[in-house]
This record gives sequence, C-alpha cells and structure tokens, in this order.
Amino acid sequence: MKVYNSLTHQKEEFIPLKKGEIKMYSCGITVSKDAHIGHAIQAMIFDIMRKYFEKKGYKVIYARNYTDVDDKIIDIANQLGINPMEHAERLIKKTDDEMHKLGISDATLTLRATEYIPQIIEFVKKLIEKDYAYATPEGDVYFRVSKFKDYGKLSHRTLEDALESVRIDNEKNKETPFDFALWKSAKPNEIYWESPWGKGRPGWHIECSAMNYYGLGEQIDIHGGGRDLIFPHHENEIAQTESLTGKQFAKYWFHNGLVKVNGQKMSKSLNNSILIEDILKKYHPEIIRFALLQTNYKNDVNITDDLFAIASKHMIDFYKTLAEIESKNLSSKKENKLIEKSFNDAMDDDFNTAKALANLFDIFKTMNNKLRNSDESVIEDYNAVKNVYGLLGLFKLKAKDFLKQTHKEIIIPDYVVELANKRLETRKLKNWKESDELREKIKQNGFDIIDNKDGYKLEKIN
Repeated sequence: MKVYNSLTHQKEEFIPLKKGEIKMYSCGITVSKDAHIGHAIQAMIFDIMRKYFEKKGYKVIYARNYTDVDDKIIDIANQLGINPMEHAERLIKKTDDEMHKLGISDATLTLRATEYIPQIIEFVKKLIEKDYAYATPEGDVYFRVSKFKDYGKLSHRTLEDALESVRIDNEKNKETPFDFALWKSAKPNEIYWESPWGKGRPGWHIECSAMNYYGLGEQIDIHGGGRDLIFPHHENEIAQTESLTGKQFAKYWFHNGLVKVNGQKMSKSLNNSILIEDILKKYHPEIIRFALLQTNYKNDVNITDDLFAIASKHMIDFYKTLAEIESKNLSSKKENKLIEKSFNDAMDDDFNTAKALANLFDIFKTMNNKLRNSDESVIEDYNAVKNVYGLLGLFKLKAKDFLKQTHKEIIIPDYVVELANKRLETRKLKNWKESDELREKIKQNGFDIIDNKDGYKLEKIN
C-alpha cells in the first residue's frame, strides 16, 4: 500500500510502527460556529482511511479532537451572553449529529481540550524544565522556537518565511516574534483554569500535542488534518512533542485539500460557506458522499452549482439498476472478486476514492448488459458493489428505499408526451431535422428524451 507523506513530499510504502496496529490522530473542529462542508470532508476522509485500514486487518486506534475553548469560542459566547462551555457543548452535540447523518462513525477516542487541562499543564511544565519554554511575569508561557533545530521540516519554511506568513502578536516579554503561546493568561471576565503561572487557558497548538502524548503515547503512525493546518499548527505540534520526547512524533502526515465554491476559496469574507445542516436538507447523505469523494483527498474540492445535482442523477441511475436486480429475487452469496480487486487497487494507491468511484460506471454498464441478457451472474456483481462500496458509505440501503427518499414521482405533462410521440414518428420517417427540433422543444419544457428499443424514455432535467 502506497501513501503520500506530507513530511517527505512523496509516496511511500505504508509500514506501521508496530506490526498489525495503527495509531492515528486527526485534528477536528474548533466549535465556535456551525460545522461546514469542509469539516465534513475532513472527517469523512479520515473515517474512510480508518475503515480501510481495518478492512486490511489492522487494529486501528483513531483519535479525533474537539477544540472547545479558544478566543473565537469565548468571543461568540460573550456576544450570545452564554457560558463558553455551554456554547461549545451545544455545537459538539449538533456537529456529532450531522456527522452521523453523513455516515461518519465516531473515532475510537474523541478528545476535548477542556478534559485534558491537567495533562496540558504537566506537558508545559516539562517543556519549561527542558528549557524549551519560558513563562513571563504576566502569566503567559511561550515555546522557544529557536531552540528546536528542526523547526520548519513539515512546511519546509525557514523562520524568516514563517515570520512573513503569519500574524505576529507583540506580546509583552516575549523573547522573539517566532515564539508561540503554550499557556495564555486570562483576560478580565474570561474563562480560566488555575496553573503554576496563574489563571489562564491553553494555547491552541499545545492541546493536540498533549492529547496525543497522554492519549496515544510518545509516537503515532499517522497525524493529519486539512492542508491549512500544516503551518503553523502541525509545525508547532512537531516542535512541542519532539522537544519533549526526543523522538519522531508522527511517521506519516496526511493532509486533505480545501474547499472551493465555483472556483473561489470558501470563506466568511466571501459569504460562500456551505453548512452541513443546509446541504443535508437538500440532498441524501449518499449523494453528498458520492459528490465529495469524486476528488482525490489531497486535492481541493470545487463545489460547483451542479456538483450535487449531477451526483444525484448518477446515484439514482445506479440505484435503479440495483432495484431491477432486487426485483428478480435472485439468490447467491457469491461476489464478483474483480470488483473488490479494482476497489482495493484504487484504495491501495493513496486512498484514491476518485478512481474507485470512476470504476462504478463500467461496473454498472456491465450489470445493465447482464440484465438485458438475463445473465443471473449479475447478482454476484450486486453483492460485490453493496459490500465493497459500503466502506465509502454508498449503496447502504435497499434500492426501493433510496429511490423513495430521493426520486419523487415525476408527472409528465400531456403536451410533452405528444411532442415525444410526434418525434418518434418523425424518426421512423428518418426526418432527422424535425426530430432534432422536437427534441429541443421537449428540452425547453424541462425534459430529456432518451431513445431506446421500446421507443423512448422521458427524464426530468434537474
């Protein structure tokens, strides 16, 4: 199995630290606002990775975190006039519910920053003892970046590059602009915990290092998250953890691409964010998954106006074929092993879900040919598709149930049927010009006409 390692910038053979076991961590969500489609993609990708490793026989310990205290959470909670912990708890429950609706399973360990405050304090104390961190008279604690010689090895940036690419706060008594906060002293009327340095709360980066260290141990196989986290978050995690342990933190780093909407970066400033709750109101979870998994996880996902509509058409067509097979009451427990092999080949090549989904079009073309020829081996294809692609969260339902949920009965107006019948007659007379004109009129009325051996079929244009 080959995987792309962000640390080395190349594909490598995957070999875990301990035979048969994988420790895997992905950075979750800062619960300041409702979760958006980018959060869904990241959670979906790492959930699929975990499930595919399990399919290959590995024991996977998968940890995922929630950042449930930070500046944004505090600011928004203050605006709402509620306790920050209450605000975070509500959003965690809401996000969990949305992820479950999308078919994303809970991690082995779901970690929250506020549940690891004693461990975070202990971690920071150890860094101070090793002279990798220092406290200020104001009660802040900073990591001494210049002391960690490998800083920048993940993002491949020099300290000068780092200084240019992030906002540098000129905090009082900070030794250099590069140093970042491990512990932040509490401001007036702000949530805090007691510490050896006074009242305060964790910095963002230290949370993941401490939760990894105390939850999974000194070293893990895989660490990942969105590509936007490479610098400074993941770079700082490496610096903190490896300064403490003297060992390589994570062997492999996986980073998924970001989200674009019609070619533009999804952002608050452009007002083009797509919330998970909104997209779930419009489309079935399997349609959403099919749409998003057509892009290789490392690449940016471009959500165009018709992305989900096209995915809906494909999934409905697939399920119609499955419905026809189910109606024949064929019986067999055998599976077409070639379907599983092609799926495994795609996933073994750095979790290439795009290739795995592209294979479906040939698979269903073959299935439809078998149906036309009354080839009962189609049930073996059916069994394989349901079993194999279930790992991607697809084809989990009985076909009639999916079609009932997604494909409402379409009423075709009489005048459209008249146009279609007239076109059929012109085709019999080989009057192709008038036939094309009638096809265009039918299209203008919202329907596609598809010629077949029985004459034609009308389909509503989405």
